Amino acid sequence: MLTKDELKDFETKLMTRKEKIEANLDKTSTELDDIRELELNDEADFASISTNTAIDNAILEQQRHELSEIDLALDKIKKGIYGICEMCEEPIGKARLQVKNFARYCIVCREIVEKNKAKDNQ
Repeated sequence: MLTKDELKDFETKLMTRKEKIEANLDKTSTELDDIRELELNDEADFASISTNTAIDNAILEQQRHELSEIDLALDKIKKGIYGICEMCEEPIGKARLQVKNFARYCIVCREIVEKNKAKDNQ
């Protein structure tokens, strides 16, 4: 089990990352809005901006997903269930939480989830 100090440390890390992502989402959304208002003079400008916009949208989607994972982890801290695997209900290793603060599964269960995802995508 995690100590109160360790939980507080993870909560601080999660909040810091959340604030960083939210700021980035706001900034990127504003930039995308600005791009949409540009008058594009030729197909090369349009192609370049379309490619960049697609990349930005993919990054935004990944960050939105991470943000929802962070919110879930913060909620688990409030409920006193942070650091417990959602599958086997065993504690998630501290080293894993250090690397991925919003981990939902222990290493063994994460591998099972990943294999099932890969199987579903075939």
